[in-house]
Amino acid sequence: MKIEKYKVETPKGTLQYNISGKGKPNIVLINGGSGPIEGWMKILPAISETASVFSYNRFGVAGSDKPKESQDGKSIVNTLREALTIVGFEPPYLLVGHSLGGLYANLYARLYPNEVGGIVFLESSTTKDISLNEYQGKAVKTINRMFKVFDSLSSHKQFNEVNFVKKTVDQIQQNDTFPEIPVFVITGGQENRMMPEEIRKKRLENQLELLSLSRNSKHIVAKKSGHFPQLSEPTIVIDSIKDCAEQSNKTNHN
Repeated sequence: MKIEKYKVETPKGTLQYNISGKGKPNIVLINGGSGPIEGWMKILPAISETASVFSYNRFGVAGSDKPKESQDGKSIVNTLREALTIVGFEPPYLLVGHSLGGLYANLYARLYPNEVGGIVFLESSTTKDISLNEYQGKAVKTINRMFKVFDSLSSHKQFNEVNFVKKTVDQIQQNDTFPEIPVFVITGGQENRMMPEEIRKKRLENQLELLSLSRNSKHIVAKKSGHFPQLSEPTIVIDSIKDCAEQSNKTNHN
């Protein structure tokens, strides 16, 4: 599927985006770190049959402008919110956050609780994942440090969101009230041979903790998937989004 891309001028620069479908709810897909719109191609046709779906490339990704300032959570959430307003995509939103995008969905719901009707955390990063680096071997830590040095030498890469994950986590923790909305957590069930067992266990614990954000929460395991269930088991992701939309609809009516 080819995803048609349009451009929206925000106060911080130009973003590429797509809107598909015409129904309700209004679904916002939030990519993982440096992930392009195309990462959603296997789920977009099905979910846009019954809903309106906004997807986009963040600053520094594909044809969107390079970032001109720090890409921490608040900056990313506010730019997304501005883009949604400019293109006329109205709340309440059902947010789907993959990987690092899960942190931004989490923060969005805390900063603008009246604008979010539900969240699907898709193999999502959590506020506790930042401590997983402690369990990495020396070689991995050294490589990570080297990449950070290279990034700081490149003018736009110094603003890359991966350099501001800790700040994003701090912003989530400073806004500790999460709205009472449906929360679905999708976790890949396949073991990653590159990931030490201790990290895998801790990460799963962190995923399960996301369920405590809401009394209306559900955990789904995509057994044949690793970090990208939207590509390896799209039907599970599609069904979860539709279920969350249904739950959100019931919550709003009550």
